[in-house]
Amino acid sequence: MLTLTSPVETWAHRWPAGGKLAALAVATTGLFVVGSAWVLAGAFFATLALYLSGGGRFARAGLRLLWPLWPFVLIVGLWHWWSRDLTGGAVVVLRMVTAVGLANFVTMTTRLSDMLAVFEWLARSLARVLPPRRLALAFALVIRFIPVMLERMVLIRQSWAARSPRPARWRVMVPATLAALDDADRVAEALRARGGAG
Repeated sequence: MLTLTSPVETWAHRWPAGGKLAALAVATTGLFVVGSAWVLAGAFFATLALYLSGGGRFARAGLRLLWPLWPFVLIVGLWHWWSRDLTGGAVVVLRMVTAVGLANFVTMTTRLSDMLAVFEWLARSLARVLPPRRLALAFALVIRFIPVMLERMVLIRQSWAARSPRPARWRVMVPATLAALDDADRVAEALRARGGAG
């Protein structure tokens, strides 16, 4: 739970964490500035090329992390199809999938300790208010937990579908919340066993 770094070594693993996080910030900002579906499609295929550059095993692992997005893609697609704005729907979907794909790529190729060091350096200006290491740890864990919780939601929905013909809808919120609390408790125990947040 504390790391989602891919065991498959790629060229991106050797890049510094600060450079990758800065590139991610610039890229995601660009995704929301650009309004052309064609340009966003190019960014999406460029992201796929990034995954493929790490080999088949790495690419398959990255695509599995994107799978939990399908309910959001479906909802956005249906809404824009109903409102007859397919171009607008394509823009939203491409932005979302590409941004998450890029974030997952950085997460898969960056060790938690390296990411933590970058956030700790950025948080030094807040040292008088909040210990930089704690703030950095909070940021790093949020980034790590997002794909994990998306995958957990998919598993809960699949479990519901296997047991009931009714759609899950809001009913998955309680088990998802309990799972999140359980994961948080396990992470807290692991941190205490390692000496705490510092």
